[in-house]
Amino acid sequence: MRRSARFLPLLPLLALAVTLAGEAAPRARALGVPFGGEPGPLNAITDVAGVAVGHETIIRDLDDGRAVRTGVTAILPRGADTLAQPVLAGLFSLNGNGELTGSHWIREAGVLSGPVLLTNTHSVGAVHDGAIRWRVAQPGADPDGYWWSLPVVAETWDGYLNDINGLHVTAAHAASAIEAAAPGPVAEGNVGGGTGMICHEFKGGIGTASRVVSAAGRAYTVGVLVQANYGRRDTLTIAGVPVGRHLREGQVYSEAAPLEETGSIIVTIATDAPLLPRHLERLARRAALGLARVGSYAGNGSGDIMLAFSTAAYAAPGDPERWQLQSLAPAAQTPLFLATVQATEEAIVNALVAAEDMQGNGGHRVQALDHDALRALLRRYNRLPDVPPARKDAP
Repeated sequence: MRRSARFLPLLPLLALAVTLAGEAAPRARALGVPFGGEPGPLNAITDVAGVAVGHETIIRDLDDGRAVRTGVTAILPRGADTLAQPVLAGLFSLNGNGELTGSHWIREAGVLSGPVLLTNTHSVGAVHDGAIRWRVAQPGADPDGYWWSLPVVAETWDGYLNDINGLHVTAAHAASAIEAAAPGPVAEGNVGGGTGMICHEFKGGIGTASRVVSAAGRAYTVGVLVQANYGRRDTLTIAGVPVGRHLREGQVYSEAAPLEETGSIIVTIATDAPLLPRHLERLARRAALGLARVGSYAGNGSGDIMLAFSTAAYAAPGDPERWQLQSLAPAAQTPLFLATVQATEEAIVNALVAAEDMQGNGGHRVQALDHDALRALLRRYNRLPDVPPARKDAP
């Protein structure tokens, strides 16, 4: 399963809106990487019933060595019913060198209305516009008679591989990502908003994972999706192994580059557990611990933003002006905290494992994490179970 040295072929003047299908990308568990906790059936954010994910991937080669390697990822908290009923939500910013629009209202009201959209730093405006245009095109206004929309759009910077200043993401791309959203398996790696992203100086991108836990006598699911674009090679840690210290070949940044961590990550957490907005903020905070497990230290230039929402029902039947709020007591929430840490850690590693080598803007090349080299290091540190890896197409 060693990664080849191949890179994306040149596609002069040809724009591709890619919908990934066919053979699924490999995942960390398929390589034998050990993780704690019990994953859901898909080991994805879509294990939380109702959650849907869609990608719009944009790959184009332009004149003068410029290249487009970017896209949009959409997360619909309630799938087709996302516009009909908001979800309760909470936010946490570990380091705020980044953007998540709509955050003020989430903090004020504890409510998330509409999809969550992920893209590159300079395309937030286009995706925001696209989300509003998509909302206006949907049937049915809100109870006040308006097609009101305050989109939630988050970003990380893909300017090393992508012609980010060319502003190639359009409102139509945002709408396409929303329309593509579906339950089921989630494509990872070089897809959607993660197309041009770099993680610990390896090719990064989209990753997801989930955990099923028992709290207050019932089973609940926590699902995480990350857009991973952060980190220095030296600190990359997988299953407790200092992988980055050993795998130096193909580092993106030279030894003369600043040592601070300058990338970003957006972590979206979904759960079906009944939690109040303040409790969801507590859940979002725990994602930072999963991020640290993989080697982030949230440097000054890093934008590390976590959003958590609950799909549990809260509206009173037939009475939109009253909510019937229930929540797990704070003392019962601890299993959800651990699940969030574990799922965040695995989602990041899944992004690294699923990503493929990429050549992009200005001829820049970023290598993917070598699967055989990773397994060799895990074995060297006695972290690889004595079992053969699962088939590449295993869930």
